[in-house]
Amino acid sequence: MRFKSSLSEIDAQIDKLRERRKFLIVKAGERFARAATKAGLVEMEIDDEELDAICEEIAARFRKGGKGNAASPAPAPDRSGPRAVGAAAKSHDE
Repeated sequence: MRFKSSLSEIDAQIDKLRERRKFLIVKAGERFARAATKAGLVEMEIDDEELDAICEEIAARFRKGGKGNAASPAPAPDRSGPRAVGAAAKSHDE
C-alpha cells in the first residue's frame, strides 16, 4: 500500500507546484502592468502586434547584455506622432 500513498503524495506535490506556478504568473503580470501604467503605456493607443514587437526588442536587449547594457541597445522604432509619452508618464509619477 505504500506505493499508492507515494503516488498520492506526488499528486499533492504536483498540485501545489501548479498553484505556485499560477501565483508566480499572476505576480509577474501585476509587475509588468504596474510598469506599463507608470510609464503611461495604458493611455497610448498601441496595437497588440506593435506592443508584442516592442516587448520582444526589450527582452532581446536584456538577454544579450544583461540588465540594461547601454553598449548594445536595441534600435528603437519611430514613435513620432500624436502620442505624448512624457506627459503621460509624468501624470502617473505624482
